Amino acid sequence: MFQQDQLGWVFYVSLVLLATFVVLGIGWPAQLALAADTALQFTTDHFGWLYLFVTTGFLIFCIGVGMSDYGKIRLGADGEMPEFTYGAWLGMIFSAGMGVGLVFWGIAEPMTHYLSPPLGQAPAESAQAASLAMRYSLFHWGFHQWANFAVVGLAIAYVRFRQQRPGLISEAFRSSLGDRVDGGFGHAINILAVVSTIFGVATTVGLGVIQINSGLSAVVDVPFGLTPQLAILGGIAVVFLLCSLAPLESGIRYVSDANMMLAGGLLLFVFFAGPTDFITAAMTNAIGDYFANVIGMSLVMTPYTGEDWVERWTIFYWAWGLSWAPFVGSFIARISRGRTIREFVIGVIGMPVLLSTIWFATFGGSALYFEMFEDAGIAASVATEISSGLFVMIGQLPGAGVTGLLMLLLIVLFVITSANSATFVLGMFTSKGVLTPARTTRVIWGVVQVLVVAVLLISGGLGALQTISIVAAFPFMVLMVFMAGSLLTSLRNERRQMELHEALLRERLQRLLDEHEPPASTADAPLDDVSR
Repeated sequence: MFQQDQLGWVFYVSLVLLATFVVLGIGWPAQLALAADTALQFTTDHFGWLYLFVTTGFLIFCIGVGMSDYGKIRLGADGEMPEFTYGAWLGMIFSAGMGVGLVFWGIAEPMTHYLSPPLGQAPAESAQAASLAMRYSLFHWGFHQWANFAVVGLAIAYVRFRQQRPGLISEAFRSSLGDRVDGGFGHAINILAVVSTIFGVATTVGLGVIQINSGLSAVVDVPFGLTPQLAILGGIAVVFLLCSLAPLESGIRYVSDANMMLAGGLLLFVFFAGPTDFITAAMTNAIGDYFANVIGMSLVMTPYTGEDWVERWTIFYWAWGLSWAPFVGSFIARISRGRTIREFVIGVIGMPVLLSTIWFATFGGSALYFEMFEDAGIAASVATEISSGLFVMIGQLPGAGVTGLLMLLLIVLFVITSANSATFVLGMFTSKGVLTPARTTRVIWGVVQVLVVAVLLISGGLGALQTISIVAAFPFMVLMVFMAGSLLTSLRNERRQMELHEALLRERLQRLLDEHEPPASTADAPLDDVSR
């Protein structure tokens, strides 16, 4: 049964809005796709530049807060120990964060850029195109993307564990909106977070379903298309809905641990079984290119040529991260109790980027090597079906059959982790911020996720997933700007309170010392006073 005291306007209004979307998508998929395309065109034409500035600003904000004196503040009581070990914490961050995306785009993105270099900066299928492909892949999966998650995660973790308030998005605005977050303003913020989360997670789960279909097509000759994808989605839904009934500690944690071990094993296998020297050289070159060009890539637009490459790639990635930020950020906040702000920033922005770099260098670098020097046909496969490149590349390695099955298992586990984590976060958002939402609530949001993914697959597959991410991200991006400002206000207020407290303690200590100062002895008195 529902915990009636925990459910309210946010739950019911969000459910009605998303149910309306599902009904429209099932009844009028073509019209829904047209409306989404129109909204996408308007958003990117008029506000594409804003996605670039805001995401870059979030990265600067996180680095500044983490490296400042605020970085010493603990997300919890002073001296409180972290809830999870560092390894388990990183594993859950990575699995719930970008695991599915890395598997899907780890080869697809470098090969796509190799075939059609970004902004026409190199001849197609050239050495320069390969170098450019690796540089932009690292950029799109680097610091900017994880900064989106860190802003929301830090704000929620600070509110929940430092200020001991409910873990709701709206609570992050209390320092600027005051008690208005308990009324209509707060409800609207939380509803927007729920809708944004659903569409962000739907994009990720949809990409995972497409990738699984591609893998099954390569490994066991399952046809690639909408019907198999809906069947795969149904099978995954049964598994993650059952997992969502388990507690966080015994559900998501163990699945994410299995994810990390399997991902690590496959990564090492490809690294050593593939072109190891080429991988290390490509990674070194890509890291240098990334840092040398990061500012230019961060703010590049195409007003003089009118091409839409930035909208199709960089803005899509930033929007996907922004739309997913309420979910990933809130989940990271949920598992970050006891960490300092500096630990949080390094763990959320630094370590996942390092792992992403190694992943792209290993898988993307291997694909480029086999394509450039052994004519493996990976580029042609990606051009035909973008998700197929992974399994074509694996076919170039020893033990391709077993490796392909293990890769399929990894994708399934990543999708289950993402969807399962989302049920907890959506339950928190719609149950007044409780850390352990009711099972019924989690199952309802799991079913809603599945229905939204199905509608997007029916409405246009990958294109629909990309479109809805960009459109849904815009209002939450604006909200996140104010969230960052509110967090900074809260940190400043705490710092002032701490300084005032320390000043009062020093004053009290000095007063006590003055009151108990021993009287001067006669030996210290002037000689003429003694003689008198």
